[in-house]
Amino acid sequence: MTQDDSGQSGGQVNGQPEDAVKGHAGEIAVAVARAHGVETIFTLSGAHVFPMYDGAVKAEPPMRLLDVRHEQTAAFAAEATGKLTRVPGLAVLTAGPGVTNGVSAIAQAQFAGSPMVVVGGRAPQNRWGSGSLQELDQPPIIAPISKLARTVPTADDVAAGFHEAFSAARSAHRGPAFVDVPMDEFFNQGSGSLALPTSADRTPDPDALDRVAALLGSAQRPVVILGTDVWADGAEEAALRLVETLGLPAITNGMGRGLVPGGHPLLVTKARGAALNGADLVVVAGTPLDFRLGYGVFGRPKEEAGASSTPVVHLADSAEQVSTHAELAGSAYGDLSAVLDGVLAAVDRLDRRPDWAAWTTDLQAGVAAAVERDAALLTAEADPIHPARIYGELVPRLADDAVVIGDGGDFVSFAGKFVEPKRPGGWLDPGPYGCLGAGLGAAIAARLARPSAQVTLLLGDGAAGFSLMDVDTLVRHQLPVVMVMGNNSAWGLEKGPMQMLYGYDVIADLSPTTSYDGVVRALGGGGETVTDPREIGPALDRAYASGVPYLVNVVTDVSATYPRNTFGI
Repeated sequence: MTQDDSGQSGGQVNGQPEDAVKGHAGEIAVAVARAHGVETIFTLSGAHVFPMYDGAVKAEPPMRLLDVRHEQTAAFAAEATGKLTRVPGLAVLTAGPGVTNGVSAIAQAQFAGSPMVVVGGRAPQNRWGSGSLQELDQPPIIAPISKLARTVPTADDVAAGFHEAFSAARSAHRGPAFVDVPMDEFFNQGSGSLALPTSADRTPDPDALDRVAALLGSAQRPVVILGTDVWADGAEEAALRLVETLGLPAITNGMGRGLVPGGHPLLVTKARGAALNGADLVVVAGTPLDFRLGYGVFGRPKEEAGASSTPVVHLADSAEQVSTHAELAGSAYGDLSAVLDGVLAAVDRLDRRPDWAAWTTDLQAGVAAAVERDAALLTAEADPIHPARIYGELVPRLADDAVVIGDGGDFVSFAGKFVEPKRPGGWLDPGPYGCLGAGLGAAIAARLARPSAQVTLLLGDGAAGFSLMDVDTLVRHQLPVVMVMGNNSAWGLEKGPMQMLYGYDVIADLSPTTSYDGVVRALGGGGETVTDPREIGPALDRAYASGVPYLVNVVTDVSATYPRNTFGI
């Protein structure tokens, strides 16, 4: 099968279009997925989707099948694959509970803008309404948390239906798409035409870019916040170009981490409070103005007498992502490389080039002071161990190509404070949905997507309970990952706030003696428990040298909680 560069049929062979595809529906589905760049099917065996497996095995070359122990892990692996590769990840889930077990990961993808396609099995159409096994109309369940959710009714509809799903998932604003196929039709023969991915015109409005540039030109203390969609849209080079050419202080969040490398003089995330409270213009690019960013209100809130909030500019990858709840001084949307480069070009056309050197120097002093303050925590000899000490040992051991995955509450909050990736695309967290249990799936995805990289999964002991059994998947598929657990024997994000509200807490404690590393060893990996802060570093060295899935279970002080000023409401 061949196609020309336009994605249209390249002609006829024996009277058939060159892009024609035929076979049973599973074979057709795999061919469409491969045309969209998919390399791996994440799944847990189920008869409703056997044709997809047959299609993968018989493809030339065969498509990788990676099976897990819980469908949530397959879906989280697909979601993380979409984040890391910017090609839709693919999860294939059997009917009924297989699909509903993937719902949290689909919702996470919707909130985070992660391109993924979930294929569901479906009870046979010729028995529909008779009460066949796992008969459930699934698209109405998935529709509110996806870009597209539909049933592909026949084998002949699979090529077009799957192409529609992949196209929806990968087009801005990215997200999850869901299709299910009746079991009887999945086994049937069909035919169709392959279509290559296409791109819509996403040229930003030049007048909007000029308005943003004018705001920057008049600002004396601007800050730019770079978020996940800057990475997802392939705009990492444009983002760094904007920051460095203008000398613009930058804060990063989500998968925006690493867009400005850790240690860069214009990265002022460690002085975030001073930057956002002192700024006279905040430019937010590629991330929503949600609870993580004070809903778009910076500086002093308007309700304070005689005060006004800081002007905000929102730059987004699509029109529907531009904030409607925040008061904006300016906005622009489109291809984010074009948006960011367009703003830079428009600033260059201004009569006067802005100079923010004094403001930048002040923020750099704030970064230096924060680093000095943090040093005491990062080297703390406290008994029990302060969670920050783990990062004092871990951060110097992280390679420039490291992929760091956060799956936890309080412990991972410390990671956000201390871990600054050196490269873009090296940080994974649940995003604004805040879903625990994503870590093992993300680790599987990271090891496949970045086979030579250092992959580190940060786990809270609470989060580990959702998915630790999938260490078995890492072992069976020979995927070495280092897991570092901050084990405070509690649901830390709930214990402290409940005590603050009521003066007591309930159902917030976990067992301090659970041998999580013993579970990993029992599943074929390696691990150890650490209770002495001086042993954290050597334990990490053993983990990275082991060549197997390895858990360093560090018992920490439950009272050493992350200082926060929001509970996400």
